[in-house]
Amino acid sequence: MRKSLFALFLSAVLLALCSDPRAEASFDPEAFAGPKIQDLYLVIIRDPDAQLLALDRGKVDILGDLHRPVDVDALSKNPAVDLSLASGFHGFFLGFNVRTFPWNSLELRRSAWQALPRERMVRDLFAGYAEPLATFLPPVSPYFEPDVTAYPHDPEAAKKRLAGAGWTWGSDGVLVSPDGRKIPPQKLLCPTASTAPTTAEIAVRMAEALTAIGIPVQAEPMDFSTMISRLDERDFQMYVLAWQMTRDPDSLYAFYSSKMDIRGGYNMPGISDPALDEVLDRLRFAPDETAARAAASEAQKLLSDLVPVVPVYSRYTISAVSKQWKGTLVTDRVTADNTWSLLAMEPASGPMRPLYLVQADEPRALNPFTSSSAYDWQVLGLIYDSLIAVDPYTLETIPWLAESWTIGTEAGPAGPRTVLTFRLREGVEWHDGKPLTAADAAFTYETLKKNAVPRYFDNVDNIDTVETPDDRTLKVTMKNVSFWHLHRVGGISILPRHVIEKVNDWRSWLPASEKHPSDPGLTGIVGTGPFVFREYRPGEYVRLSGNERFWLGRKR
Repeated sequence: MRKSLFALFLSAVLLALCSDPRAEASFDPEAFAGPKIQDLYLVIIRDPDAQLLALDRGKVDILGDLHRPVDVDALSKNPAVDLSLASGFHGFFLGFNVRTFPWNSLELRRSAWQALPRERMVRDLFAGYAEPLATFLPPVSPYFEPDVTAYPHDPEAAKKRLAGAGWTWGSDGVLVSPDGRKIPPQKLLCPTASTAPTTAEIAVRMAEALTAIGIPVQAEPMDFSTMISRLDERDFQMYVLAWQMTRDPDSLYAFYSSKMDIRGGYNMPGISDPALDEVLDRLRFAPDETAARAAASEAQKLLSDLVPVVPVYSRYTISAVSKQWKGTLVTDRVTADNTWSLLAMEPASGPMRPLYLVQADEPRALNPFTSSSAYDWQVLGLIYDSLIAVDPYTLETIPWLAESWTIGTEAGPAGPRTVLTFRLREGVEWHDGKPLTAADAAFTYETLKKNAVPRYFDNVDNIDTVETPDDRTLKVTMKNVSFWHLHRVGGISILPRHVIEKVNDWRSWLPASEKHPSDPGLTGIVGTGPFVFREYRPGEYVRLSGNERFWLGRKR
């Protein structure tokens, strides 16, 4: 019964999306001039049952990232909420620390993949709203490559693979390497069941499956922020982690290039392979889309041979919104809990009131330099803007802080190189009223490059020079040519020079706890985005207010 109700919900949503006339029209950002909301609370509720109860009782208005079938089933019968579903860029992986024994053994990693009952776990825990993932990009990605080496679930075949490679088993059933080293107990880092019950359950099942073939694994639940810190410091043996990837296959370079195996960098497993690096470099510097597709395909095939992580599943994105609100945007790529919705939402009737949105965990630092978790960027993404944005229907690039740009190629000392010239919008202001100029963007890029900030290393590493011929023109000359330079540079959140140049240590900066020097209503978090940071109360909420200076809102 539960599955049939869910299937009905899926069918209804997909049919509605397919018949949405807006999907055929060109997207007009100015139709979302806002924000209309004056006060936005991101309410911190970790427990999924408590999140549902809060929505049911009208304590919150938006609940995103639904992933338990029982919750979706219950909400599909609730006449007070609207559900939305989209094919997401989500991917969930089991990772290994391949720098050290035992996970520096390729045959052990391949055998671990084969030992995992991924299809059964996905079927049992997600009841149809997720699918097993067999490669390193989600199926919705335009660069998804399905023709890769497969490791179907077969524990006996996994044992034969290990025996063939010289592994043996001790009297206690634990594997011993060909050079006589017994695998020590392995800890599998995962979030707690109270925060992420499905992930915690998967970690337990993985540990059982791996132990059954002789790898002694035990799940180690912990606070999510602590877990991310352990991963950043490379203090782990194994982990499970979900990623929200993007329209571009740049995650392949970020996650698996040896150049990204730096403290805080995204190559957490520490994979380092010259052939893979060569392909990833070709992907990174692809001159056109054809070359990019070929390199992305080859990289996925190589990764399936090297197994730095095991792809486990990709799931749909599902969110619920109270029908007391109107103005949401839903496409087959985004659910209702998106920034476009937050720009346009207003009460379905009656006067304006605060909007309450569930935040499933605490932000770590709210530091735009170091924050890498989705919980930090659920907040920061509403405050800081970049030069370009993404069409929610087509995923194509659209103007944002830059109203236009040109892409050129010129001869450089080391060969051809891309030149990006952006024209910034006129009249954009920071939250404290100072004007946004090209100097802000230039200082942002130069600061990120000078300090080799890990989160942005991939974006700025190939910037050669940045020039500002005038306050609205930004010329970025790259060291080389790449199809992706526009997305990498234009997608960086622009930070205010007058704030950032006074930061002594970007790593330890806590802008949410700093007072703004001239505006008592602000902190060190000053952006140009649609919402203004006001307050963070740990364990309770993050409070934002609508930005009355927001350039798009002033068009109303």
